[in-house]
Amino acid sequence: MPSVEEVAAQIVGREGGYVNDPDDPGGATNFGVTIGTMKALGLDLNRDGRIDATDVRSLTRGQAQQIFVEHYFRRPRLSELPEAVQASVFDMYVNAGTNAVKILQRLVARMGFSATADGVIGPQTVAAARDAAAAAPDHLADAYGIARRNYYYALADQRPASRKYARSKAGGKGGWITRAEEFISPRYHLTEAEHRERTAKWA
Repeated sequence: MPSVEEVAAQIVGREGGYVNDPDDPGGATNFGVTIGTMKALGLDLNRDGRIDATDVRSLTRGQAQQIFVEHYFRRPRLSELPEAVQASVFDMYVNAGTNAVKILQRLVARMGFSATADGVIGPQTVAAARDAAAAAPDHLADAYGIARRNYYYALADQRPASRKYARSKAGGKGGWITRAEEFISPRYHLTEAEHRERTAKWA
C-alpha cells in the first residue's frame, strides 16, 4: 500500500492547480485546498493581514500535500480505518469533507454493523469498518467506491450547477465519476452507455 504522503501527492495531481469556479461552493482553490480551509488554518502566505485568493494562488504543491496529510488524514483518524478503504476515503475527504466518512458509515450499517452516519471516526465506526472488512475483505473497497460514485451522481441530480463535474461536455464521464472509479475494480466501472443512461435526464 502506498504511504499517506504518496496518496496525498496523487490527490494533489488529480486536483490540479488554481481555479476559482463560480459553480464550485468551495470558492478559490489551489491543488484542492480551498480558501475556506486556508482561512480556517490561518494561512496568510503573503502576510498582508488577510487571507484571500492571492494566498490561494501562492500555495505550493508541497504545502497542499502537508495540509492533506495533517488535516484530511491524520486529524480525522483515517489511519484507523481498514487499509482497503483508506486511500479512497482520504481522496474523497479532500473534495467532500465528512461526507466521505458518512458514506462509509452508511455502507457498513447496511452490511449489519453498528455505525452512525455522523461523519466522525470514533471507536464505533472503526470497529464497524474493521468488522465489515473482515466479513467482505475482497469487496469493501469496491462497495465504498460504488457508494461514492452514487453520491456524486445524486449530488448532480440535485444541483444542476454541479453536473459538469459528473458529466463532460461531450456527455462522457466527468471528473467526479472517473475519480471515484479509480478506486473501483474495472469490472464494476460503468460503461459509457450506462453512464449516459444514468445522466440522460439532465438538461
